[in-house]
Amino acid sequence: MLSNRVGIILVTALAPAIWGTTYLVTTELLPPDRPLLAALLRALPAGLLLLAVTRRLPHGVWWWRALVLGALNIGAFLALLFVAAYRLPGGVAATVGAVQPLLAAALSAGLLGERLTPRTMVTGLAGLAGVSLLVLRADARLDAVGVAAALGGALVMATGVVLAKRWTSPAPLLATTGWQLVAGGLLLLPVALLVEGPPPAVLTGANLAGYAYLSIVGAALAYALWFRGIRALTPTGVSFLGLLSPVVATALGLAVLGEELNALQAVGGLVVLGALVSAQTTRRTSKRYDKEESDLAHHRLRSGTERRMPDGDSSAVPRP
Repeated sequence: MLSNRVGIILVTALAPAIWGTTYLVTTELLPPDRPLLAALLRALPAGLLLLAVTRRLPHGVWWWRALVLGALNIGAFLALLFVAAYRLPGGVAATVGAVQPLLAAALSAGLLGERLTPRTMVTGLAGLAGVSLLVLRADARLDAVGVAAALGGALVMATGVVLAKRWTSPAPLLATTGWQLVAGGLLLLPVALLVEGPPPAVLTGANLAGYAYLSIVGAALAYALWFRGIRALTPTGVSFLGLLSPVVATALGLAVLGEELNALQAVGGLVVLGALVSAQTTRRTSKRYDKEESDLAHHRLRSGTERRMPDGDSSAVPRP
């Protein structure tokens, strides 16, 4: 059971690790000054691809639930993220965004009954401090609109994560992922056209490769892994994994762009990794999760390890 949980955590962590490559891909491969186009082409083609593969549409309440989740996890989040990225230095945007695990923990307490423990609060503050040491610069400037956008992005993403846990879809994972990506992409489409106009008339091979990477790997694959993790883990634990993104972005800056790492940044990276480990080793403290696990164990006992005896009594006789 423990090894299975560790495996799920590691696979889920691949999603924010992939998202940590977005900055490098954007700066090195994509055309400049088209952030909303990047967000649109990241979400919509990936969602349409998953719909084509799964051939499954929402039913009943899942039409509006998919729209809400797509708006929170994809559309609104990416739009706010790019506004923050344009109006704030990257370090400021990442630091403000690192408040997301604390927001997810607070929302989980209200919507899922997950207890907000002092350990979670301390771990969240440690993660925030670690990200600030890792990416924040002393000469960073603040912009009110940019800070508001970064906070808004953290809030809508935290809300989306918690609601995705509360509204567990009966459909296959790839289908649910596709619904959200299409919904988010369709919401981004008019915004991108209004703000940035039509796409460039000419795209280079590097541009196309960058967009393909962001769509197939950065959206279709990464979001499928992310939503799978939400189904299996607590929303707070999943949100803490998001702190990997600035760590990966910094590591790529060192390895590919020749950036340098000072002592404070190294300490910040270690603090972030410590916060991640602490968050994932925190015991589940939700009555809802305890009940779900109890019901699951009872179901397994009844259907998997019990066998009805000839006289009609049920005994815990292991199956051969």
